[in-house]
Amino acid sequence: MIFTAKYRSWFITPRVKTFAAVLILVLAACDSSNDVPIQQVDESSVPLEQSQESKKRQQETTYYFGFDLRSSPQEDAAQYLPFLKYLEQATGYHFKLRFTPKNSTTADELGQNKTQFASMGATSYLDAQSRYDVSSLVRGLNAQGKAEYQSVLVVSNKSPIQQVKDIKGKSFAFGSISSTQGHLIPRIILTQQNISLDDLASYHYTGSHQNCAESVVSGKYDVCGMQDQLADKLVSQGQLRILYRSSYYPSSGIVVNDSVPAEVVEKVKQALIDFSPQDKHSANLHNWERTEMPNGFVAANENDYVDLRQWSIRMGFLQVDNQ
Repeated sequence: MIFTAKYRSWFITPRVKTFAAVLILVLAACDSSNDVPIQQVDESSVPLEQSQESKKRQQETTYYFGFDLRSSPQEDAAQYLPFLKYLEQATGYHFKLRFTPKNSTTADELGQNKTQFASMGATSYLDAQSRYDVSSLVRGLNAQGKAEYQSVLVVSNKSPIQQVKDIKGKSFAFGSISSTQGHLIPRIILTQQNISLDDLASYHYTGSHQNCAESVVSGKYDVCGMQDQLADKLVSQGQLRILYRSSYYPSSGIVVNDSVPAEVVEKVKQALIDFSPQDKHSANLHNWERTEMPNGFVAANENDYVDLRQWSIRMGFLQVDNQ
């Protein structure tokens, strides 16, 4: 499914509540972005009076933006659409939001040029970089202004599990298999604690951090590995208890494939670095403080990913080229 940045008002403008409700009902029927079919809705975004020349020029400067699912399709779309509108205003280019279809990944969408930019966690980025030679432009700044985050292991408030070693023989929920905070870092934690997947009673990939948390709240699974920010929120609401916090690792960021002209890349990168979600660009944003980049972005550096790349290779997530 593709949305233009123009439609940020579907989620935040009262005058279009009815249309927003219909859209949200459609998206809410899907458990994850993998269940959202790809559709073209471009025609409705072009004003009738727009000239053919203007349409052609817009198409030539349109870039598709993908993303790793974090919360739910409707919430993620509500957050990204106003953000893409900012990029349009700052760069003069046109951006459309694209959901990743069921038979694909955010990395594949970039590599196949179905999207040109994407918001990705480090795991997805390392995968895309190794197979498609994409580049990381910026990394998100957390609430403390740092471009790093943690993964946490959470249990229900009534759980008898008190230490990580108690996880042996219990059921474990991960987020998406391509998630850094929802899969790679929890696997690092388990490995550091001498716990293998075979030591678990069962494990399951739920598709998102929200689904992972809900699987523990509902009692379906004993432990969930998930992002720190959402976990802290749920803990403050009395829904979960944090069992363990990981070390810090590089945060999610914005990635670009090699089809985008260099001058476009530089212009978008500068707009991302200039993005001020807590100040001058905050007015039209939707729950941006709940994202993994609440304080904007900082330029990425390849050295940031050395540790996670080594872990990914060790665990078989990345293939080593021996040639």
